[in-house]
Amino acid sequence: MGAYAGRGVHGRIVELLGRRVASGELPEGAVLDLRALGAELGVSMSVLRESVRVLAAKGLLDSRQKRGTFVRPRAQWHLLDADVVRWRASGDDTARLMADLAELRALVEPAAARYAARRRTGTQLAELEDALDRMARTRGDPRAHALADLEFHRRLLAASGNELLARMDLLVAPGLVERDVLVHSADPAADPVPAHRAVLDALRSRDADAAEAAMRALLAASDADVRRLTAPGPAPSDRKDRT
Repeated sequence: MGAYAGRGVHGRIVELLGRRVASGELPEGAVLDLRALGAELGVSMSVLRESVRVLAAKGLLDSRQKRGTFVRPRAQWHLLDADVVRWRASGDDTARLMADLAELRALVEPAAARYAARRRTGTQLAELEDALDRMARTRGDPRAHALADLEFHRRLLAASGNELLARMDLLVAPGLVERDVLVHSADPAADPVPAHRAVLDALRSRDADAAEAAMRALLAASDADVRRLTAPGPAPSDRKDRT
């Protein structure tokens, strides 16, 4: 069910309504009939109201006198919220989400790699190596692998020496985890380590040009993999390096 699966009935309703909104099953402006919804789902009004409050905090729903509870315009959704990202990734919005993520990462991570090659410390290099080792050990577990991959990229952003770049992980992290789970669930045998190793080797030698180029190559391969998976029709099985 997702992040709310272990939170009882309330969590189940948050997940269900969140997915319905993010998928467009409940479109912008749609008014929710809470009594009918409660009857459909077999839950009390108090559970529904609490679930609505959670989704309102994420920008998906709103409640007003005389208008009732309704779906807010997409422009008001908290698109960087980890749950909103996950709900979008599980529905028909996957391709758009992943394309937006790829563009964002292409703007941020090659520059971060360039700075990191010049500024990284020995400790940061060791942390990146550790994250890469965990990626290699978790190849058969898409979720664990995704978290190790995320740690590598977080460490790289931190190694840039730029505090604002380092906090860009807040923008990248939710989508990156879902991207990794999508790709590595489709092809668990894929080996992402060589592409990451090329970045790490460039950081170790303090070669800024090579670090930027390696990151661009890694991101290009990542984007190509996702495009193949989210394109209409069967996905080809020739994927190799992913991030």
